[in-house]
Amino acid sequence: MPLSTGEKLGPYEIVAPLGAGGMGEVYKARDTRLDRSVAIKVLPDHIAEREDSRARFEREARAVASLNHPNICTLHDIGPNYIVMELI
Repeated sequence: MPLSTGEKLGPYEIVAPLGAGGMGEVYKARDTRLDRSVAIKVLPDHIAEREDSRARFEREARAVASLNHPNICTLHDIGPNYIVMELI
């Protein structure tokens, strides 16, 4: 389900869509706790309902969180069906 401008996902307020692909949709959002811009990748409902897809999503988040490189975005947070990353 696409998110709309102004909609909230936890403490994150959606600002604009950035793109979409096979594993989800990406939005520019504002972190209302730390007052910063972030990117949020959201799993579509049909993928989030599948246990194996959610597990793959969580593995992706763990892999990104374990890396530290100038060409790889920083992971800030993870939710039940989304990951929050540095906006580049």
